[in-house]
Amino acid sequence: MKLDFGLLFAFRKPDFGRESFTELYRKHLDLCVAAEELGYDTVWLTEHHFVPDGYSPSLLPIAGAIAARTRRIRIGTFVLLLPLHNPLRVAEDAATVDIISNGRLDLGLGQGYRVEEFAGFNIARKERGARLEEGAEIIRRAWSEDGFSFEGRFNRLTNVTLSPKPAQRPYPPLWLAARGPKSIERLARNGYHLCGTGGTDQQRMYDDALKAQGRNPADFKIAQLRNAFVARSREQAWDQTERGLHYMLSCYGDWFRQANDLAGDDQYGRNIPPVGQLRHSDTAHFFGEPLIVGTPADAIEMIEDYVARTRVTHLALYMAAPGVDAAAVHESMKRFAAEVMPHFRRG
Repeated sequence: MKLDFGLLFAFRKPDFGRESFTELYRKHLDLCVAAEELGYDTVWLTEHHFVPDGYSPSLLPIAGAIAARTRRIRIGTFVLLLPLHNPLRVAEDAATVDIISNGRLDLGLGQGYRVEEFAGFNIARKERGARLEEGAEIIRRAWSEDGFSFEGRFNRLTNVTLSPKPAQRPYPPLWLAARGPKSIERLARNGYHLCGTGGTDQQRMYDDALKAQGRNPADFKIAQLRNAFVARSREQAWDQTERGLHYMLSCYGDWFRQANDLAGDDQYGRNIPPVGQLRHSDTAHFFGEPLIVGTPADAIEMIEDYVARTRVTHLALYMAAPGVDAAAVHESMKRFAAEVMPHFRRG
């Protein structure tokens, strides 16, 4: 199976971003269209709530806008935070996006982790895993069954028949995000694809959990989140993206330390080198993996190393870091498509 190259867009406008949200959305939607023209396989969208920089809180309207302007590229959510949504409405809205796109939606779902989000929605964080599992089942059944009823811990449905159903049959690919053993076991038990944060340990736990359920790992996909940015020189690449990467890493560090879900999260993102020094650090990582910033040759070397260490079918590349100029992102996209992707598609 060839490696699927995708680009992740979060539609974030930090304080140092110059344009309005209207302009930001226009430019990033243009980048999504350009991704198709340049030969990328997937556009991935990502969700958070109540972030001052506007981190995209509403994915399916964005997915519908991309679907209406493209013809080939797949559109995925990496991920939609299902415990914060009504699962039946997600099933309806996602089915509509799948129809608009003529069957190009991949629905990735996650349980979420940011403390502020669950406080804002007045939903107990301890319920998020159960809400995710129950909601995913409702979506799957709404897409594939007629007249179904459901009696769960959080949802009660009676004689539901969703119409129209998705264009893809039996339904669009369903992915679940997971980091730790408990969440990975959950998605393997239910037979969903994995949205990961880059760690090779996630892949090993996932494949082992699939085997324990009598499933063949070769039948299941793994999408991993990595950053990537390329330019003519390493110096130029860092000049264009370092501030955005520092901002992004600092945000994730704050959020993960506050949530403190897994061992080591209380130390996540501490002591990130400042802008100007980040580029020289051997310890700065994006979810445990080195930052892919440099020339196309650098990116090839780092991705080759990564795929040699783990099973991965899809890369969700966070190239448009917060505040990075859209024109610079576009140039990186073009260079990556012309000089990096062909290396992995030979033969």
